[in-house]
Amino acid sequence: MRTEKEKMLVGDIYHAFDTELVIERDRAKAICFKLNQTCSTDRDTRQSLILQLFAHTEHVETDAWVESPFHCDYGYNITVGKGFYANHGCTILDGAPVTFGDNCLLAPSVVIATAGHPLDSVERAKGDEYAKAITVGNDVWLGANVTVCPGVTIGDNVVVGAGSVVTKDLPANTVCVGAPAKPIRVID
Repeated sequence: MRTEKEKMLVGDIYHAFDTELVIERDRAKAICFKLNQTCSTDRDTRQSLILQLFAHTEHVETDAWVESPFHCDYGYNITVGKGFYANHGCTILDGAPVTFGDNCLLAPSVVIATAGHPLDSVERAKGDEYAKAITVGNDVWLGANVTVCPGVTIGDNVVVGAGSVVTKDLPANTVCVGAPAKPIRVID
C-alpha cells in the first residue's frame, strides 16, 4: 500500500492532512518564513535558505534569486535551471514536480499550482486533493499575476501576459494572453 506522499507524487488522489505531508509542509513554511524575514541585502543567508528549499537543484546556489515574500508547499519538488528569478509575492504549490528551464523570470504575484481538488464536496471536505506536474521551458517570462494550473507544460521562449491563466499547454516561441491563455503572436 502506498503512502499519501507516494500517491501525491504520482498524481493520484491523496489526503493532504497526512502527518508526513503536514510535517514536510511545515518545514518548507518555516524556511519560507526565514527567507521572507531576511533582508534582501543579506544575499548569503538568502541563498542558503533558497538552497534548503530547492535542495536538489544544481544551479540554485549561484544563479537562482527569489524575492520576498515567497511561499511554497514543499520546496523539494521545485527544480530551477540557471538564471531563475522569482519576483515579489510568488507562490508555488509543489505537490507534484515543478520544473523550470534556464532563464525563467516570474513577475510579481505569479501563482504556480500543481494542486487541485475533487469536484465532489464530500471528498474535498475530507482533505482529498491531487497534484499534476508543471513544466516550464527555457527563456520563459510569466507576467505579473499569471496563474499556471495543474498539469501544464509551457514551451521554450514563451511570454505569458500579465493576469493570464494558463489552463492548457502553451507552444514554444509564442506570446500568450488571456483566461484561458492562448497564443496571440509568434516570436521570431
